[in-house]
Amino acid sequence: MNIFNKITLENMKKNRTRTLVTIIGVVLSAAMITAVATFAISLQDYTIRGASERYGKWQVAFPDVTASFVEKQANNAEVANTASIENLGYVALSTSKNPNKPYLFLTGFNQSAFDQLPLKLVSGRLPKDSSEVLIPEHLASNGGVHFAVGDKITLNLGERRQENRVLGQHDPYLTEVKHGEFKEKLVSKMEKAYKVVGICQRPSFEEFAAPGYTLVTVADPAVPSTSRSLFVTLKNPRKVKAYAEKIAGKKSYVLNENVLRFMGLSEDTIFNTLLFSVGGILVLLVMIGSVFLIYNSFVISLNERIHQFGILSSVGATPKQLRNSVLFEGVCIGAIGIPAGALVGLGSIRLVISLVAKNFGNIMYADVPLKLIISVSVLLFAAGISLITILISAYLPARKAANTPVMESIRQTNEVKVEAKSIRTSKIAERLYGLEGTLALKNFKRNKRRYRSIVLSLTLSVVLFVAARSFGAHLQQAAERSVVDSDYDLVFTTPDMPEKELFQLYEELKIVDGVSASSYQAIVNYSTVVPTTELSAAYREGFQDSKTKTHAFSLKIQFIEDSEYQKFLQSLNLPVKEYMGTNAKMTAVAKTKTEKQTNGKSALLNLFAQDKETLTITPKTEDPNAVQQQVDVTFVDTIPLDTLPSQPGESKPYVFMIVAPYQLKEQFSPVGIDQQLGLTFLSDQPAQTVKEMDTIIQKKGIAAAYTLYNAKEIFDQNRNIIFVVNVFTYVFVVMISLIAVANVFNTISTNIKLRRRELAMLRSVGMSDRGFNKMMLFECAFYGLRALLLGIPAASIIAWLIYKGMVAGGAEITFVFPWESMLISILSVFLIVLITMFYAVSKLKKENIIDALRDDLA
Repeated sequence: MNIFNKITLENMKKNRTRTLVTIIGVVLSAAMITAVATFAISLQDYTIRGASERYGKWQVAFPDVTASFVEKQANNAEVANTASIENLGYVALSTSKNPNKPYLFLTGFNQSAFDQLPLKLVSGRLPKDSSEVLIPEHLASNGGVHFAVGDKITLNLGERRQENRVLGQHDPYLTEVKHGEFKEKLVSKMEKAYKVVGICQRPSFEEFAAPGYTLVTVADPAVPSTSRSLFVTLKNPRKVKAYAEKIAGKKSYVLNENVLRFMGLSEDTIFNTLLFSVGGILVLLVMIGSVFLIYNSFVISLNERIHQFGILSSVGATPKQLRNSVLFEGVCIGAIGIPAGALVGLGSIRLVISLVAKNFGNIMYADVPLKLIISVSVLLFAAGISLITILISAYLPARKAANTPVMESIRQTNEVKVEAKSIRTSKIAERLYGLEGTLALKNFKRNKRRYRSIVLSLTLSVVLFVAARSFGAHLQQAAERSVVDSDYDLVFTTPDMPEKELFQLYEELKIVDGVSASSYQAIVNYSTVVPTTELSAAYREGFQDSKTKTHAFSLKIQFIEDSEYQKFLQSLNLPVKEYMGTNAKMTAVAKTKTEKQTNGKSALLNLFAQDKETLTITPKTEDPNAVQQQVDVTFVDTIPLDTLPSQPGESKPYVFMIVAPYQLKEQFSPVGIDQQLGLTFLSDQPAQTVKEMDTIIQKKGIAAAYTLYNAKEIFDQNRNIIFVVNVFTYVFVVMISLIAVANVFNTISTNIKLRRRELAMLRSVGMSDRGFNKMMLFECAFYGLRALLLGIPAASIIAWLIYKGMVAGGAEITFVFPWESMLISILSVFLIVLITMFYAVSKLKKENIIDALRDDLA
């Protein structure tokens, strides 16, 4: 070890407090960078494992290949694993309600396929031999064709052909083109009987455009396959596209996008872009805070050692040796702080993951645990970023110190350059502040560089704290906007089930264990045309063509239980007799959103000028001669019950909903009307209840298309998102706040120590402790006010930019000015400055005045 490094180590030992605070800053910095990077990689691993569990671990599939192709790829050096299924043929499905899926598609699984390709059972079991078959549940809900467990079915298997070409699942159904001629036909090959032993969710490998509903049986040599489907997992997933293109040739292939997107290997990069861009922003914020903390530490260290550097330079030390001496100090601090920070970061993120793991299961993958993934590359990345931060922080002041002239360093005239004009104070200030305040103000002016570093540290602390809190607040607001309360936990909907059959099912479902309340309703679709003069002036302002005499609206009529409707009328103080029975009046909500905000939400304005209206409504049917009806409506501000879930693509810029008792439904439901019937339930155990309901539905053999889902599960997912957001927000704010406090403490305490002789001189000429404390209070006020004058506007601008950035990213939020954060910042700035200054001064007061006056800033 050379002499310069020995001197550096002695200097670090001598100034233990500053060295310790700097190490703490490095620990916090390395901990946060490690925690952010480790959580990002853990979350990515979680999504990959979850997607693999749900969709299969395979990366590329070849839908229609030969047995020799399968065998060749199984022996390919690039391939880690394969699974193949036999394509046994298609069965015509004449009763399918989905015109794009007119077939059943039978596949034969071997044990390897059952192990590697996920099949999630809804009821029953997996087939054990080639006489048993598994049916997908979307055959009933999407195709309107029902088979129950225990049914025996006979399948007439065949091939889809287009002239001489055999078509597979990757080829969409080719519809009629002209004169009754089809582009494809089904060529029958054999007939075989099967027993239905289970119902499963739609197999993940079935493409949405596939023409056949996938049935699963056990592969049988006696049933020849038309082709095979091969699912390949590579040793190096990053080569999947090159491998697929090379191997496929003219064959088609399908990438497992659901898994590849989380590996960053899909064209859909939104998840990884979001994950790593947010992580990058957090790392950048940490780096900024850390650079200032460590930079100030080295600036102060060099201010202490500038006299020492001057002496070393006078006896032959080169600028390079002096720079290396400072960099050596940085490396020593890093050698202690970075490993400690990595351990703290790993421990912290492990604790956080243990707190949020259960909630993550409710949000995304229930059967896949969120685990801490310790990656050597991530730890090296965090250590590298931390070391770069330290070296940048050390190099900048080291270069300046090494280039300072020798005599200027020995005399120490470079820091304090006093000119009468520069430290002059006004008479008003002297009268206002007194002697102590004037001295504080002159101290503030005489060494602007040193005091500028304190103000900058305080300003940065304010900005970081407010920015972190603002980011968390807007993130939480975005999560809360996705949380809605509903009148039901479970909902069953159907567009075409006969009402008699629906109410028979309702009587069975409402007594299932766990159901605490139930109801039914129907939504029918109508339209109306109204004179523009009947509309509100506020709504007409948005019209592009002000000369339009009429305006057309789509509207819905919600029919609810008569008893519920009667309660609703009583809550509005409307006469029940006028709104019940034949030709009764109806209530309606007709509103649209505006750009104005009320309590953080878009304000609503009425579509109509008056609160009562007579409307001529037309049912939405395929019959062009549908009978119109007239209804008298009273406009109100709310509806009694939540409506059934909207269909995809139904979003409109307004809400127009008429509410009526169910007794009137028949009057407004002509044949062929576009409608949705629904049963809603509240349950104490939604997950268990929905399973029992599904079993009942399967046994009844319902042929109509339907949907049964757990709405409570979706709402709980959103509530869990809020919990996760809150945990990470608070952890991030606490860590940033610790860095900010360490920065301020380090800067102020060491600056006070550098004024050791100056403060001792004031005490030696008779300044009392009261006067001394008064001067320190004025200095605290000057520091705090100057920092807040810069920090508050800067923090406000950054909070606004964070909001705009989140809005640009698609978040539906309103700007919330961080008043609370500002108030906390103001109080904290003065409190931290006050505590730090008096801590440092109290240590100086314990020293002997004579010793302090003799000390050359050592």
